[in-house]
Amino acid sequence: MPSSRLYRQRLAAALLAALCLPARAQDAARPQPSPAPPARQVPAQPQPSPATDKVKDEEEVVRISTELVQTDVMVFDKSGKFVEGLGPEQFELKVDGKPQQIAFFERVRAGTVDEDAQIAAARGGSVIFFVDDLHLSAGSTSHIRKTLLRFVEDEIGQNDEAAVVSASGQVGFLQQLTDNKAVLRAAAGRVNTRPYAVRDGQSPLMTEVHAVAIERGDTQVLDYFVEQTIRENPMLRREMVESMVQNRARVIVQQARAIARNTLGSLESVVRGYAQLPGRKIVFFISDGFIVDDGDTTLRDRMRIISDAAARAGVVIYSLDAMGLRTGQADASTRGNFDPTGQLSRIDMSEGSAMQEPLFHLAAETGGRALINTNALGRVVSGALKETSVYYLFAWRPDLTSGGGAAAPKYRRIEVSVAGRPDLRVMVRRGFYSAEPVEEAPRADKKKSSDNKTDGDARKGGGQQASPGERDLLEALRAPLPRASLPTSLAVGYVQGEKAVSVLTVSVELEREALTFAQGERPRAEFDVIGAVLDDRGKNVAQFGQRLSVTANPSVPASEQHIIYSFSLALQPGLYQVRAATRDSGSGRTGSAMQWVEVPELTKQFSMSSLYIGERPAGQSAASLKPEDIPRSVLLSVDRRFARTSFIRFLTYVYNPAAGTSSPPDVALQVQIFRDDQPVFTAPLIKLNPSGDAGHSTLPYMAELSLSSFPPGRYVFQVTAIDRAGKTSTARRARFVIE
Repeated sequence: MPSSRLYRQRLAAALLAALCLPARAQDAARPQPSPAPPARQVPAQPQPSPATDKVKDEEEVVRISTELVQTDVMVFDKSGKFVEGLGPEQFELKVDGKPQQIAFFERVRAGTVDEDAQIAAARGGSVIFFVDDLHLSAGSTSHIRKTLLRFVEDEIGQNDEAAVVSASGQVGFLQQLTDNKAVLRAAAGRVNTRPYAVRDGQSPLMTEVHAVAIERGDTQVLDYFVEQTIRENPMLRREMVESMVQNRARVIVQQARAIARNTLGSLESVVRGYAQLPGRKIVFFISDGFIVDDGDTTLRDRMRIISDAAARAGVVIYSLDAMGLRTGQADASTRGNFDPTGQLSRIDMSEGSAMQEPLFHLAAETGGRALINTNALGRVVSGALKETSVYYLFAWRPDLTSGGGAAAPKYRRIEVSVAGRPDLRVMVRRGFYSAEPVEEAPRADKKKSSDNKTDGDARKGGGQQASPGERDLLEALRAPLPRASLPTSLAVGYVQGEKAVSVLTVSVELEREALTFAQGERPRAEFDVIGAVLDDRGKNVAQFGQRLSVTANPSVPASEQHIIYSFSLALQPGLYQVRAATRDSGSGRTGSAMQWVEVPELTKQFSMSSLYIGERPAGQSAASLKPEDIPRSVLLSVDRRFARTSFIRFLTYVYNPAAGTSSPPDVALQVQIFRDDQPVFTAPLIKLNPSGDAGHSTLPYMAELSLSSFPPGRYVFQVTAIDRAGKTSTARRARFVIE
């Protein structure tokens, strides 16, 4: 397959420039989700659906031939248990106070017949922890970091994905949706407090709640600060002091509003960023809280826009008060004012509830709950995930005669109750706009500016402007979610290479049937592949790109003609992300994929290479299983989707086992297969014997296993190496699917 040197040079320059930009160029300061595999699950959100929209139930697709709006509803009894067995006739649905007829009704739950639907529904689908580090104290930061780490270690399951993002963006490149625990640990470790200035440092101390009270005209609070200031500065006239105090309060309120707008803007960006992911997403909004002053309608409007965006994206917000249990009393570490007359006590006592008010509002408007006044945050997070795993899905025909057309979008209020059962607690989204609010113009300006920068950098690096095809590739590579028009799979693995250097191999596979073959005696297709290897800070470590062609071989079954591109490079130990994008030259369709990989130190400790797994189809002769007789390229499967009638074949290397000067190492392997975090196969321990020229420092092992006894579904293949002499162990995992 030929390549072009000039093409690679221009593409590498454009690629490097593109990867230096944020995932959404129009909103650089806000966190972004990462690509994730699409699942076939109904998006459970109030969202106008076009004609012939599809709603997925447990076993079939129900087609709805008219425009509908849909939302998800949870119903609980007094003990907090989900109420089963309810039918559509038992629900009363109102929009803006008007009764609505339920046109579609279904119960969605984990454990459905469709495996992808099960995974999407289980535990609420994707889980995003949005940490409002702009409103986070040092004490809360430590508590939240421990809660996140505990969740990663104890709660993340085989089919779960999560993300840790922050309002300030300090988590950086790691704030992406992933199932990789190493990434989530690193992201949690980057959460820290970001001190902000809403106090002017003057005496007496004026807090945000004091400033808001003064702005609202609270004369008792104003008098306290005036009197205290005069006591410290007796030469000042009262009129001047009143003006000084009011100016102080105004500055503090303006600063606080600006910071709150930044928090809500980042939250909105995150919610919108996950709209393309099907199924319901849970966002935990973690904050010490902040004050939403009724005198500034922009914050109220922004929260309403977030509620609408959450409805359209299928996001439910659960708010967590990072302060934990609030007693309402200042402790010894809290700096305060001397207030013998109690002029500030009323305002100070209301501070906690005022700070929690936006937490309640965001949760209630999106169908979630505010989890406050508890120090057991890990427990309430687990409870919330369990709570959201089952829900009812409604759909109704909207009233198109009001709140639409050329008029400004109208916020529609939703009410749902169970007829004759006032004892039940119904959790539902409370509203959405009749039409999606128009995005602010400045964002488009920023995007235009960023796009111009990308093209300009490409011209600088390659000497000329990138072609439309190259721009399509770069756009696919930078996309926060995978492009599926051209199905693309990605597999990465590492081994110890020469001179004790870790070598990473990246393999990209395209679905052959999706390529456009030019007709002729030997049908031929052309496509482009580009990719990058990035470190945990998003810095470009390596890039690859090539224009390739493939010619169909009529003498070989199409199912056996795999289209795979491989790229290898030496890497230092660390955490990396590999991205790849493809484009079919004939149709212009693009695809993309990404994967995280943690390369350990292979030379100085007991360790293992990656697991290389592949498939031996039924009927194909089983060749020798010695690694030196079968090239690894034959073993490698990129998409890791296997027929139930086939055999899974795997290869791994064990490095640096403990051994004496004359005795061989004593290493055993444990092979296991997991489904839904439960072992469904465990092989007896296998003792490894040194072989080949590697000596005792490298122990290869290859074997295969029949898949005929496993039902279709998603699995995890795990190999654990046990160094019995060194009393240590290590394990590697690889996911695969049986079809």
